[in-house]
Amino acid sequence: MSSFSHWSSAKIALLVLGMTAPIVTPIVISAPALSQNTIPSATPSPDTPSPTTPSSDTPSPTTPSSDTPSPTTPTPATPTPASTVNLSDVSSDYWARPFIQALADNNVIAGFPDGTFRPNQAVTRAEFAALIQKAFGNQNRVRQLSSGGFSDVPANYWAASAIQSAYETGFLAGYPGNVFRPNQEIPRVQGIVALASGLGLTPSTTGASSDLSTYYNDASSIPNYAVNSVTAATQSNIVVNYPDIKQLNPQQSLTRAEAAALLYQALAKQGRVQPIASNLPASQYIVGGTQTGTDIVSIAASSSSFTTLTSLLKTAGLADVLKQPGPYTVFAPTDEAFAALPAATLQQLQQPENRDALIKILRYHVVPGAVTTSQLSAGELKTYEEKPVNIKIDSANNQVAVNNARIIQPDVKASNGVIHAINQVLIPPDVNISKLNQPPTGTNGPDVKVGRATRGGRSYIGVGGNIGLSGNDSALSDGNFTVISKLGLTNYLSVRPSVIFGDDTLFLVPITLDFSPRRAGSVGERTFAISPYIGAGVAIEANAGTDIGLLLTGGVDLPLGSKLTLTGGVNAAFLDDTDVGLQLGIGYNF
Repeated sequence: MSSFSHWSSAKIALLVLGMTAPIVTPIVISAPALSQNTIPSATPSPDTPSPTTPSSDTPSPTTPSSDTPSPTTPTPATPTPASTVNLSDVSSDYWARPFIQALADNNVIAGFPDGTFRPNQAVTRAEFAALIQKAFGNQNRVRQLSSGGFSDVPANYWAASAIQSAYETGFLAGYPGNVFRPNQEIPRVQGIVALASGLGLTPSTTGASSDLSTYYNDASSIPNYAVNSVTAATQSNIVVNYPDIKQLNPQQSLTRAEAAALLYQALAKQGRVQPIASNLPASQYIVGGTQTGTDIVSIAASSSSFTTLTSLLKTAGLADVLKQPGPYTVFAPTDEAFAALPAATLQQLQQPENRDALIKILRYHVVPGAVTTSQLSAGELKTYEEKPVNIKIDSANNQVAVNNARIIQPDVKASNGVIHAINQVLIPPDVNISKLNQPPTGTNGPDVKVGRATRGGRSYIGVGGNIGLSGNDSALSDGNFTVISKLGLTNYLSVRPSVIFGDDTLFLVPITLDFSPRRAGSVGERTFAISPYIGAGVAIEANAGTDIGLLLTGGVDLPLGSKLTLTGGVNAAFLDDTDVGLQLGIGYNF
């Protein structure tokens, strides 16, 4: 029976929807936090280990157990024609499969007795030493471990031989006080430093950029002691970053999948394995592997923050110009900045009849010369559009503004200039964008394309669960399995069909207004942004009578990378009674 007349319960639902953000956001943000470890300072001190220090303690057996891959005699990493090792939890489309499978086939890495590889499990110092011994066991010794060895590594410890080998070949070092701390997890940055040290890599002053901000958005969080080694490893294409090639996450614990990727790239550097084929998806996560250069356009194209800018530069025919020697300074609007423009503006700017306006807008963001933020001064600064921008310096808060835009990431250096990321699009005074906001000739409304991205993020389909909050009339009020989805319609509207499986299957079909991403906080070294949404639609209960009622919804999406989105929201359905549920899930982006 339809219950649209049950408006006495509307206040309850609206109150719950009003609580969506404070309820959902901590849950959404805490989920990735559970997979992170608290990382102490990496600055060397009397109580801090040398550059290959681990980050936190985790239990580990002192003798091999059923959960510890047994070390074996190291063998050369030579490619084989076909896969001979089947690891049940490394699917054919898993991002690191080419690295893992190649090393497993050649006995450099091994799975567990149950046939799994556990790619997301953190690696301890002892385990990393065992991996190094397997991959580089024939490496020349550069030093000798004292006869007593490390005081916390007994002679009968399962990885004692591997630890000695990794130390004597120059890959790993101990802590002050002659301890190795084999059971501690090793951060990504220290795994990279270990490989650079063992391979004897040094930064190059020619060819690839030696400025780490060229490659990483979080370059400032790399410890000082590690800068040279990370630079050398990056220039040698050893570093692999998933899911964002520009995010190093230096203090995050190294996983088994990441360790396999780093080891493979190190072996490729030595010429002992063939480089990963460029047509494999895994190659896009090799830092430097997908970049055609270090010019302004190449750097922007390699970042997930400037996809709209890169596309517009190509549309305007300015991409090739900004690859020239220059130098140039570019105030680069982020994707969020472009998404905040009035509806349909981007669509109109890409129309042939508006190409002149697009060129004017883009040229208004470019300044002659390479001008860093420390060189900027208050006042007017001439652009290539012959129209000046107004620079404002707020010394007290250490902020720089360009017109009404704020520089949110300064001084990204390129081979032909410098990039400053800004949070708003700059519009020259002689361009009236309101004239661009009309639908194209022959259309009657905004561009509708089912499955497109919206300003809140990508479309997705996934699974999740429902937690009943109130009511007792439908599957929404109970704990049940759900299938979720988001299908973008326009830049700001989506339909979000979902199914809740209970005693009577419940279909939820809301139309939502998607808001632009906003910063929600940081977990470790990574910053997360949430995209809120609110909407209304219908709830359809598939029982003998097929009840239909009003549905109100609200929640947030949290991208976990280019492929996955974590989502959470509150739904209120007005059926025979008012039922309210909290829906949490994870979607695969398309």
